[in-house]
Amino acid sequence: MSNSTQLNCKCGQVKLEVQGEPFLVSECLCTSCRAAAQRLQSLPGLTDMLTSYGATGCADFRKDRVCILAGADQLKDFRLSAEAGTRRVVASCCNTPIFMEMKGGHWLSIYLDLWPENERPKVELRTMVGDLDDASAVPNDVPNLKTHSVKFYGKLLAAWVAMGFKTPKFETGGTLDV
Repeated sequence: MSNSTQLNCKCGQVKLEVQGEPFLVSECLCTSCRAAAQRLQSLPGLTDMLTSYGATGCADFRKDRVCILAGADQLKDFRLSAEAGTRRVVASCCNTPIFMEMKGGHWLSIYLDLWPENERPKVELRTMVGDLDDASAVPNDVPNLKTHSVKFYGKLLAAWVAMGFKTPKFETGGTLDV
């Protein structure tokens, strides 16, 4: 892997490194991502996680290309419900959302807000636009998919194959009640 990028939470206690480029950069407009962002935004000091049209942006990296360098004990899980398969991981030291992880997933969706605005990976597509009651505010600068596409799942599968079908675990320091 030729390049790496160090990212950190707002206060700098949590540091992570990503190797190479993300295999996908997207914005999600699903009901769950929007609901989670709205709940997390109630935390002190957290800025708006959503775009003006309600999307959350993430860069997807294989788990074997992400390393927590410092502050792992500050990472806390947030789930919309006890049964939710998706967890959002937040740096509890300053309430910075760090990544999202699907249960059993081989990748981490790292929130784009961790990158300085001028260095952010460019969004390639938007997913779950069909969850919006009115999508008229969503720009047409990239493909706006009603759900997930075959190409989307193909990228996930290709990344998993490249990892030898492994699903590394990322431990956190507990749960965050919001």
